Amino acid sequence: MLSVARCCRLKFAMRRSLIVLIVLAAWAVPVCAHVGSPDVFVEGNAGPYKLFVTVRVPQVIPGIAEIEIRSESNDVSEIRIAPMQLTGPGSQYAPAPEGAVRSKDDPQFFRGSLWLMEFGSLQVRIEADGASGKGWLAVPIPAIAQRMLPMQRSLGAVLFVLLIVLSLGMVSIVAAAVREGNLSPGAPAPATRKRRVRFAAAIASFVVAAVLAAGGLWWRADARQYASHVYTTPEIEATVSASGELILHAKPMRMTSGNPRRPEDWIDFRDLILDHEHLMHLFLVRSPGMDVFWHLHPERAASGFTQNLPGMPAGHYQIFADVVLRSGFPVTMIGQIDLPSAIVGHPLTGDDSGIDRNGSPSEGASTAEYSLSDGTRMVWEHAGQPLQAGVPLILRFRVIDRAGNPSQDLQPYMGMAAHAAIVRSDGSVFAHVHPTGSVPMASFELAQASLPASLEESANSSMNMAQMGADKVAPEISIPYGFPKAGLYRVFVQVKRAGQIQTGVFDANVK
Repeated sequence: MLSVARCCRLKFAMRRSLIVLIVLAAWAVPVCAHVGSPDVFVEGNAGPYKLFVTVRVPQVIPGIAEIEIRSESNDVSEIRIAPMQLTGPGSQYAPAPEGAVRSKDDPQFFRGSLWLMEFGSLQVRIEADGASGKGWLAVPIPAIAQRMLPMQRSLGAVLFVLLIVLSLGMVSIVAAAVREGNLSPGAPAPATRKRRVRFAAAIASFVVAAVLAAGGLWWRADARQYASHVYTTPEIEATVSASGELILHAKPMRMTSGNPRRPEDWIDFRDLILDHEHLMHLFLVRSPGMDVFWHLHPERAASGFTQNLPGMPAGHYQIFADVVLRSGFPVTMIGQIDLPSAIVGHPLTGDDSGIDRNGSPSEGASTAEYSLSDGTRMVWEHAGQPLQAGVPLILRFRVIDRAGNPSQDLQPYMGMAAHAAIVRSDGSVFAHVHPTGSVPMASFELAQASLPASLEESANSSMNMAQMGADKVAPEISIPYGFPKAGLYRVFVQVKRAGQIQTGVFDANVK
């Protein structure tokens, strides 16, 4: 038995070590790594309330998603949020929602955070309550592992010190137990036990070292497994035949999203769903000038997808191909083609559109007006305000005729008032967005369909049917988006007027 005095000293040492641990942990907390990711922007109706939702999805899973919600009116009193699966059984059983915190400075702004514990196609279900009753909106989000976050050096130093302290403490406890475990209180340890103590300390050191080595092997194996599932942008192979036919080789491939057990981790381009009436939206942008832009819709073939190209000048083209898996998970594939000489091509048909030779973007201020082919104009109403990276905003455009009046001949283009493609000058950023936001309409519709039947009215209203189903659309276009990082961007805004698809081009200098 240990003496009372030794027990007191041991308790005091443990208490002092605990205090040191708390101080070190408190010092290490502020140096947690920042987690950033491409944000999700959606503008929709939660019943009677129009909401602008920003979801900042974490780069690692599990991770915390930051939710920002702005109500167009001030009659929303409470907003609750919950994460759940987009499709499958999990989409029908919502967990207990968490309340979003209203801003003290802006009563129309709410902020909340949610743990995302699963990979794949998820959604954030939003419940808004206020003077006009309750309303619901479902926002689809892709949850994937995009990177591995390194451990902070300060935290690593703290853990290493604790490792040494705990290891020495374990060896010391074993040695003390062998040396003094069965002595009477106050009796000195006999000298004959020194060899036994050294032997016990050696065995304890070996066991501790073996446990640490096994733990290190497990840690590194788990890290390698996680690293093998970090999502990388899929690539697509493209070839151009002598007749001007573009052949896209899209074969089943694995999308390493971090959880190989989930079915959506396997991309099978034979199992896609329609998004804006097409299986694939193909964008060709000539680089580095971004002066040629095409928005095409290939047809699925036995070997992948094929597309009759329009007349195109020679040059290097970046490829961005958007598809949506049956689970609602959006995939953008990248590729490139080189045209050594111009091709005659084929006339545009259906929803295919684009522009040829428009000039390179300038390094100056963002452009505010673009003249369309028939003399009408498209105006970007950013009012000369500077554009900041990472800030959610509404991109507002107006189409006016030659007399300066709002155009009255706009029609839905693939079910929307407009489509926009946003490309950074180096090709590192690409976004295909619409008046509903940055999520594909196919994913958005799946999210609303996951709402219970009792919420059907809210789901229908959230889809902005006025813009999607009318024969004519208003000349004012609003697109929610936020530029992810500073740089020079080109924004291609496409509308349909009197049966013709026209493209406005704007440059954005984001600080």
